[in-house]
Amino acid sequence: MGANTLSEILSQNEIDALLAALSTGEVKAEDIKNKESDKKIKPYDFKRPNKFSKEQLHTLSMIHENFARLLTTYLSAKLRTLVQINVFFVEQMTYNEFIISVANPSLIAVVDFSPLKGAALIEMNPTVAFAIIDRLLGGSGEFNEKSREPTEIESSIISSVFKKMTSILTEAWQDVVEIKATMEKLETNSQFVQLVSPNEAVALITFNAKVGNSEGMINICIPHIVLEPIISKLSTRIWLSTNSEQPKMVKQVITNKVYDMKTEIRAELGRSHITIGEFINLSVGDVITLDKYISDGIDLYVEDRLKYSGTIGVYRNKMAVKVQKTYEMED
Repeated sequence: MGANTLSEILSQNEIDALLAALSTGEVKAEDIKNKESDKKIKPYDFKRPNKFSKEQLHTLSMIHENFARLLTTYLSAKLRTLVQINVFFVEQMTYNEFIISVANPSLIAVVDFSPLKGAALIEMNPTVAFAIIDRLLGGSGEFNEKSREPTEIESSIISSVFKKMTSILTEAWQDVVEIKATMEKLETNSQFVQLVSPNEAVALITFNAKVGNSEGMINICIPHIVLEPIISKLSTRIWLSTNSEQPKMVKQVITNKVYDMKTEIRAELGRSHITIGEFINLSVGDVITLDKYISDGIDLYVEDRLKYSGTIGVYRNKMAVKVQKTYEMED
């Protein structure tokens, strides 16, 4: 049976070469036995279950790189200052490890991921949050104070920013799944935010954010249990194929909108040149001779560009033109 198994793996020439090596002493039988007895042991930490594959984490990184670009554009226009937001890293950990790592106080938005069940967190470092608040209130956008909880007015201002971030998050995810991310509430103490059990696996997307001269981190924490129904879609291949279809969809939307647009079409009987004196002396009953014969038909212009030629007539008691010829539009 051992010979049959060996023949399934090695060719006859390879078997002969191995037997020759054993007979000459180049290869020892004990070495072969030791290699066969070695077992590959892969450590597994039950406290830190790996529920996200590397491919899924890579897809999450690409999704949130798009989110970072959209957020940078929004904040740059809103704050009118230099804003740089980039994905720093994406990793998986337990929910408890994330909560412990969050500074206290901090600004944490609880975000509903409908129609997916459960919620995610957007955590913003106070340095970044207060720099945004200061800029929106007309300041320079610098924050050099010690970390503190925001006032009621500051909470209201930063809540509006978080709400816009959730709408941008919705847009960033639309290539993978249709979600409607909405902010549920704002917290300042991470210990009061218990979305899932402490040992539940979460995906953590960390951004490096720079607002003016202030710099800090923004974190998005998404529990595995929230993404579980659509985890199969977090494939780079599927995401890229879906993303490649977007230009076609955009083209179709633009085409449909163009078809619904109204445009001006003008029928021109002909043209004539008269002097200023003749123009001034025009009166009812005068005849102006045009540069066309009645058999030549009339020209039809679309937005001042000659497109058709036709004959004039009557349709349902209204003047009408029957198209007889089409002209190619010049680029």
